[in-house]
Formats: sequence, structure tokens, C-alpha cells
Amino acid sequence: MEESSRPTVGDYMTREVATVELDDTVGEVARRIADNDHFSGFPVTDGRRVEGFVSARDLLLAEDHEPMFRVMTDDILVAHPDMAVQDAARVILRSGIQKLPVVDDAGHLVGIISNADVIRSQIERATPGKVDKLGRTLENIHGITTHEGRREVELDDLTPTQTTVYADELEGRVYELERGLAEPLVVIDNGGDLLLADGHHRVKAAARLDIDEMDAYVIVLDETVELGMAETAADSDLESIDDIEVVDYAHHPLVQTTERLQD
Repeated sequence: MEESSRPTVGDYMTREVATVELDDTVGEVARRIADNDHFSGFPVTDGRRVEGFVSARDLLLAEDHEPMFRVMTDDILVAHPDMAVQDAARVILRSGIQKLPVVDDAGHLVGIISNADVIRSQIERATPGKVDKLGRTLENIHGITTHEGRREVELDDLTPTQTTVYADELEGRVYELERGLAEPLVVIDNGGDLLLADGHHRVKAAARLDIDEMDAYVIVLDETVELGMAETAADSDLESIDDIEVVDYAHHPLVQTTERLQD
């Protein structure tokens, strides 16, 4: 199985972008920011072409009547739709900015990608390489052979192997599913028993959206064996995806550890 191509900015960017124009005034733009919690700044456009970016900070010391072309930042960083998400992540991290306008070859605005979009693109990514590695591991541990396929699986047929998912990551999976961006699940077919190996946040998100089946990489064991993850699921009373608990991020063990260190 060949490794899939890297995800691009075009896969994860938001295509419907709120913008302001060169002649819009500070007062007008400030009111838009104040009236909507989602806006902290806007690309400034002339027609479809991006000319700059204006943030709330840019407006602080400016007079209400001043136009955007006088207060905007015109030396801006942008991304291209074909740019790898990982490369966009480096730009966002190193520059300290939160959003990159995305422009095509003509400099026309086609979307925007945020640091949140980048994070969502990296969580729970299932790749063919990851599936191959899991298949080889199962073969080595149990002395069996496996083969892989890709198909739609009914969520009601899955046995989870993870007891909890985190609420913030769950929101990210809902976001992806609504935009058709979710990665396939990874499922182990052990004599007809379907164990969910990877994708617990995705199946919980699907259940929230009333989705009954999902695309999955399926590792089929050519003979039935006793799997440790199946025993773990049984010991934890995991029979269906309804048994997976959603917990708030504040209860994430890494956060709790950090809080203890700060005491």
C-alpha cells in the first residue's frame, strides 16, 4: 500500500472568508469585531486580490474615520492551497500569527487557514503507513498473516478499545466531518468481530451528526486470535461506541500534570 500524499492547506482551509475593503473605516471594522466573537481581524481586499491584513491591535490607536489602507499591515504572510499543512504550521508557529490568508497563483483570496485548522489536521491522522505498521505488528505478535482493505463499516458493528475521548478534540472531528475532511478509521476484523483501533473521536463525532457508517482501513486477520485490545475492551465493559465517555479537556492527564507542577 502506498503512502498517501500529505494533506494540503486547500484540504483544511475555510473557504468562506469575511473580508474588509481598502476604503472601509476603522470605526466600521471595529464594530464588526465587537459584534462577533469569531472575528479578531480581516484580510483587506481590493476586489478578489488580497492587499493586506488588519487586526484588532491595528485599530486600537487609529481614528475612527481612517480607512483600512492606512492602518492595515501590507507586508503579510500568505499560504497557497497546494502548500502542505505541515509547512503552513511552521509559518504560523514561527511568526506567532493566528491566521494565514490563502491565495491562488493570481493573488486572489480563496480561503484562510488558522492555527486551529492546523491542529485539527494533525490529530488522529490515519495513514496507509500507520495501517501497514499495525498489520505487521499483529503478524509478528500472533504468528499469523493479515491483509488490508478499505470499505464502509457500520458504526453499530464496532467494538471500541478506548474508554474516553476529549471534548475539545471531539469538536475538531465534528468540524472535519461537516466539511468532508475526516480521515478513515482503522479497524481490525478478527473473525468478523470489528475492533476499532483508531478513530474513537471520529466515531463519537459521527454519532453526534447521526452518521451510521464511515470509511475505514480494515486489517483482516487471516485466522482468529485472542487480542489483548479485545480483552481490554471486555474488562472495561466496552460494547459499543455509546460506551465511550466524553470528558472535558481540563481532565486530560497532561493538563492535570501541568496544574500539579504549578502548585
